[in-house]
Parts: sequence; structure tokens; C-alpha cells
Amino acid sequence: MDDSRHKTPARLAMVRLPSTPGFWRSPVRGVRFTAVLGAVLLAGITLLFVTGLLSYASYNPDLAAVNDKTPGKGLLGFYLFAWPTGPHWLYRLTQGLHVTVGIVLVPVLLAKLWSVVPKLFVVPPARSAAQALERASLLLLVGGVLFEFVTGLLNIQLEYLFPGSFYPLHFYGAWVFVGGFVAHVGLKLPRTLRLLRHGVPPTETDELAAPTPAPPTLSRRGALAVVGAGSLLLLVTSAGRSFDGPLRRIALLTPRGGAEPGEGPNGFQINKTAAKAGIVLADTQERWRLTLVGPAGEVRLTRAQLLAMDQHSAALPIACVEGWSTSDQWWRGVRLRDLAALAGHTDGREPDVLVESLQPSGPFRTVALRDNQVADPRSLLALGVNGEELSPDHGYPARIVVPAAPGVMYTKWVARMTFGGVR
Repeated sequence: MDDSRHKTPARLAMVRLPSTPGFWRSPVRGVRFTAVLGAVLLAGITLLFVTGLLSYASYNPDLAAVNDKTPGKGLLGFYLFAWPTGPHWLYRLTQGLHVTVGIVLVPVLLAKLWSVVPKLFVVPPARSAAQALERASLLLLVGGVLFEFVTGLLNIQLEYLFPGSFYPLHFYGAWVFVGGFVAHVGLKLPRTLRLLRHGVPPTETDELAAPTPAPPTLSRRGALAVVGAGSLLLLVTSAGRSFDGPLRRIALLTPRGGAEPGEGPNGFQINKTAAKAGIVLADTQERWRLTLVGPAGEVRLTRAQLLAMDQHSAALPIACVEGWSTSDQWWRGVRLRDLAALAGHTDGREPDVLVESLQPSGPFRTVALRDNQVADPRSLLALGVNGEELSPDHGYPARIVVPAAPGVMYTKWVARMTFGGVR
């Protein structure tokens, strides 16, 4: 039975909507509380953006199309530069910071969005064209930051639920978000700094404070402490997968955290097994040959011939775009610059090289390395690791290792290397 006729004006007044001033009653909300969270996000998101750009540059996307997973970048690639090979832990540091800081900022971001949610329901939505523009930019800002954090966290957890490739989605999404972020910071930073220094002046109204607050159960300092404790918990349980130390064994909230997956020289982390990559193990045994292409034509080498060449060692980690890394592993094999000379580049100038894997398909079955990467004495075609030959899952019969490069450029199951003519 419809009883709407029995609702008196007094009873209707008790119905609260999100747009009703008394709907939001938390005594924690306030502009200074939001300003503190905003200052943390300003520093953290700036670091995320810079390290994200460095991660993209580390692939040397302007070297060859096979390295560029974000085609059509145009002017957005203005900053690209030849990625260096030193220090050897460079990519491990920059990408480790990118992923770890992103995870740690999640409680701060959620608290910041919670603190300003009443403003999303203000009626009327805008009282002027300028205010309408500002609110539209906020939608872009909020939508952008949620998109970047969600896609980033899904990638870290190896859950590719989003349509298309992660690389262009995250790259272009970052630029769209940063446009709104810079505009928002330009508008809000002066007031944020004043609030942090002096609080809310007596002459101003705290537009985020509840007009009729509920009895307090937690102070604003206590709320900030809860947010900080959440971030600290995420730091402790995730940072170890990117950095050596006692935290590695308790990095339990992320894939490839915790203890190493195996024992012995080949017991360290594996991104993709031989079976998952579609490697036919018979192709890696007696009939395997490494083909070198260069001015000398094609040179085909057996594994025994490679082992008969001068062998060199390098201590290098594997660092992945997903944020995990290994400790330094002792790789042993033939220097890339020695293979370049064998292919006919004997003028002392190292060429670029195109490396192809036995892997039948996949976005990084072929990668290009710059001349500075070929020239580095630590860049190897590795035949063994930690005193033993490579296991099939770690790339037997041969794999690439290059200092400071992303792990996807440590090509496994190498079959062909073309020196020169990459560009």
C-alpha cells in the first residue's frame, strides 16, 4: 500500500540525502586534514610520474619498433634519451620505487578521496562557469588517479583484467591524469601551504567540516595515524620484493614475494617458464645454434663453441616492470661486444643489436639493445649462473643479461642476434 500521503513535512525533513548538509557527520573531515593528505600525495605522485617516465625510457623505445609498446606517442616522447648501463641497479631502484611508493600511497589516496566526498554532492553542482570548469577538472583528476592506480595494482598482481595492453593504457592514462593534476595543484597549492602553516583562519569557513558533527570516536591526528599505519603495513609487506634485506621474506602481499621459489643456483625468481613461453625443449639441445648476423655474413655457433670462447662474469639483478627483482646473480658467458666482433664489427665501434628468442610469440620475444649496452663489459650472452649452467626456465641454452636494463630485455632462449642496422 502506498503510504506516501502519510509522510508529513516533518517526516520528510528527516530523510537525508548525500546533498543534505547534515548527511556527512564525521568530525574528522576538515580542510587541514585534507591538506595534509594532499601534501603527501603531491610528493608521492610526483615521484610516481618521474619514475614512470624513466621506466618507459629504459626500454629505449626510440631505438626500434620492437621496443616501443606505446606507438604513436609523438610529442610525449620528447624526453627520451639513451638509457645508461650504470649503476647496474638503476632500473631496480627506479622501478622498485615506482611500484613500492604506488602501493604505499593507496591508504593515503583512499583517505583523501573520503575526505572530499561531500563536495561531489554539492547542490547546485556549479554556481559559475569557472566553478563548473573546476569541477569538471576534478572529475578528470579523480577518474585519472583511480585508473592509474587500479591498472598499476592489477599489473603488479599479474591480473590483466583491463582491455588492451597495459603499456599504452598506463602511459597515456598517466599523461591525461597529470594534466588534471597539474591544474589542480596550481589552483590549490597556495591555500594548502597556508593551511599547513597556520590552519583555518577565524575569518574563513571550513567547507569540509560537518555542520552538525557526530560525537568524535577518533581525532584527526588519530585518523592520520591510522592512514600512516596502513601505509607502513603495505610498505613492510611489499617492499622486500624490490629490495634486498630482511623484508624480502615477508613481502607476502605481492606475487613473487616471500622466499625464493626454488633451491640451488637456479632457484631465484622466474618471470615465465619455458613451458609457458611455448619453448620446445628439443630445440634447445643438440640441434640448437646461435646465429650471428653482421658484416661477416651469418655465423652459426654451437653451445660448445660459445663455451670455448673467452668467458666473463657479471653480478647483475633481474628487475621487472611489475616491481619485483632478484638479488645480484653471478652470470657467466660471452661478452656481447666479442660477439659483435665475431659478426664482423671490428672497427672498435660497437653496434646496436637485435636479439631474437626461440619463444614463438610474445611482446618481448624480440628486443633491440643500444650500442652503449653492447659495449658494456658486463653485458653478456650468459651460458651459466651462480656456477652452474642455466636451467631451461632461466633461458638455457643462452640468455641476455645487461646492466640497468628491465628484465624483459634479458631475453631467454636466444636464437639469433643481428648486429647493426637496428635503427
